[in-house]
Amino acid sequence: MTGSFQRYLRAKQTIDDRALDRRLIETLREQLAARAADTDGPLRVLEIGAGIGTMLARFVEWDVLPAGDIRYTAVDIQSENLAHLPDYLRDWTADRQISVGDSPPVLEGENRRIRIETVQAEAVAYAEAADGEYDLLIGAALLDILDREELATLLEPLAPGGLYYFPITFDGATRFQPSHPADRAIEGHYHDHMDAKQGGDSRAGGTVLARLQRLDGTTLSAVAGSDWIVRPIDGSYPADEAYFLRYILDTIGDAVDEVTGNDFEDLETWLARRREQVAAAELLYYTHQLDFFGCIDS
Repeated sequence: MTGSFQRYLRAKQTIDDRALDRRLIETLREQLAARAADTDGPLRVLEIGAGIGTMLARFVEWDVLPAGDIRYTAVDIQSENLAHLPDYLRDWTADRQISVGDSPPVLEGENRRIRIETVQAEAVAYAEAADGEYDLLIGAALLDILDREELATLLEPLAPGGLYYFPITFDGATRFQPSHPADRAIEGHYHDHMDAKQGGDSRAGGTVLARLQRLDGTTLSAVAGSDWIVRPIDGSYPADEAYFLRYILDTIGDAVDEVTGNDFEDLETWLARRREQVAAAELLYYTHQLDFFGCIDS
């Protein structure tokens, strides 16, 4: 793999912004505000797979988090991601009426104070040890790399009536335009690589939908599509989305090599052509995903 994973996480923020279903976000905002009004003490939020803090920034920017005192626990298995979180938040707040403190980070705005705790841990292990008093659990781009059998355990940190939000769950499509003769084979090998990983599933969205629908003690309140669509506009890609595409191509190339034992003759030709198209701002990319929102029964 080439390039920086943390830069990739930054680069995909604008792509996630477009993809996330806003009606579902509005439902989350309303129900979280109602829960905060009925909760004594600070609202407690747990994000598993928090990365460098892009979802936290988004939730502040979009006013998803209610006013008042909030305790935000950011869990990630990669220490490098969490190490970048304070710097990312400082960059993000630079031109906003929000201050960010250090050790631990604290975001303070006109009517909201968010105390952030970062924890390096594996998702299920942390959930098993948590105290079961969280008001909101967030897991973005998480359930397609986590064993769906662990869903019930993952929800254990939520208090009765607590809310869960699992957006950007991959569901079986990796497509590029213009078309290329090797596209179908490349996609097949790439998805095979996902399926071969422990907990991986190239059709995770449908599997998660079925499990959440019948999971005892919970209610699945809303499901919506959150497809990634990356395309050039007026001759260039927005923000840092060209880097995002190059990173995706590297990821696919490494995965196909691993599945085929470096013995897929069309891969290098396909990668070379796709990289040329990114450089010329000609490549379009599409991925199908689902967002899930629900709650623990009171």
